[in-house]
Amino acid sequence: MKHPLPERWKRWQHGLVQSLLHYHGREDHATVRVLLLASIGTVGMPLYYVIWQHFFPQEYETLPLRLLGILLCALGLFARQFSRRMLNLYLLVTLSYIFPFFFTFMFLMNHASGVWSESLLIGLVVLFHFDTSLAITAYLAGTTAACVAAAALGEGAMLLSPPVLQQVPIHWFTIAVLSAAKISRHVLAQEKLAGLGAGLATVAHELRTPLTSVDANVRGLLRMYTDAGSRSQEDRLSAIDALARIQFEVRHMNHMIDLFLLSATAVRQNLRPVETVSMEGVVEAVLKRYPFSNATQQKLVALEVRRNFTFAGQTELSVVILLNLLRNALKAVQRAGKGRVRIVVDGAHQPPRLLFIDTACGIPAQQMPMIFRRFYSHPPHNGAGIGLALCEEIMHAWSATIHCVSREGAYAIFILEFPKPQSIPR
Repeated sequence: MKHPLPERWKRWQHGLVQSLLHYHGREDHATVRVLLLASIGTVGMPLYYVIWQHFFPQEYETLPLRLLGILLCALGLFARQFSRRMLNLYLLVTLSYIFPFFFTFMFLMNHASGVWSESLLIGLVVLFHFDTSLAITAYLAGTTAACVAAAALGEGAMLLSPPVLQQVPIHWFTIAVLSAAKISRHVLAQEKLAGLGAGLATVAHELRTPLTSVDANVRGLLRMYTDAGSRSQEDRLSAIDALARIQFEVRHMNHMIDLFLLSATAVRQNLRPVETVSMEGVVEAVLKRYPFSNATQQKLVALEVRRNFTFAGQTELSVVILLNLLRNALKAVQRAGKGRVRIVVDGAHQPPRLLFIDTACGIPAQQMPMIFRRFYSHPPHNGAGIGLALCEEIMHAWSATIHCVSREGAYAIFILEFPKPQSIPR
């Protein structure tokens, strides 16, 4: 039997968690990087002096320059007390001194030895993990100062020697690659933000319309019941109709929230098949769950079961696929002002398949290659463009396929084909 923790221990844990949350909340990224750099430099500078001086002696070593480096790094341990301007100045001075100046100077004074060639390259890699403009400024200033200092100490000939010159293109290539990688990460981050923005825009659009309808119906009811003279049978019927509309809009919002949550979960979770799913059962469940606007819209959808079949997948993710396809089909019918939706479960076909057919507006031929592309939406502003892409990703994870056959102005048929279910790994 487990005994509860003592109250003092619980309070200590809670206080520790709150302190950590407070620390991470107020500590910005630049300060954390300065603290990390300062900690490593304060330990590394004296440690490597001992290593290169006593264990693996190098041709040249200098204690005064290392002590200056240790001092600069030690100052960085107080970065939390720095102002933003002071922090930027500290970074420029310290980075310029340690990585380009000190490492380049030691590289030249040790006549381009293997140890210092590799050390200088590593130093440049670390340097260009900071802001690119800061790193370039530090690189130019520090490298220039190191070359001047080496020449002043009689090593000017080393500057144009083959061992030094052959390192220059390697260093410049490394700098170019690191800079390009940072640009790629920035572009990827922007794409993620764009995707997030599109998703949030879809949520806002999908929920704003029913909320507006609910608000209008509630205001109508308030006006009706604050008017003492308005109590006719017609008013009562209008009130019932308004309440029914409110109920539908609330159901619709709940459905949309469910769909967004299911889709978000599908993006994060493991998509591999974990159970055997009945196609007829999951289609019927979706049809019962979908918030049709009225009985007329519900009658537009017909289910035809030629032969049921089972497949290896996940019930919850099957619901995501079918809800997306049904929603898209009904939107197409609404846009076209005509058409019906037919869902065919065809287990007699080889391979077993599900057909989603709408006789609405179809899809233009030039749009067909792009409909499963993430963030692509047709028509524009018709959604976030993640529904069909997610459907295809799930189907591929089940070794199944989804494709579309369409004729503009006439029909669109989504064909989902499944392999025969194998034993599901546990």
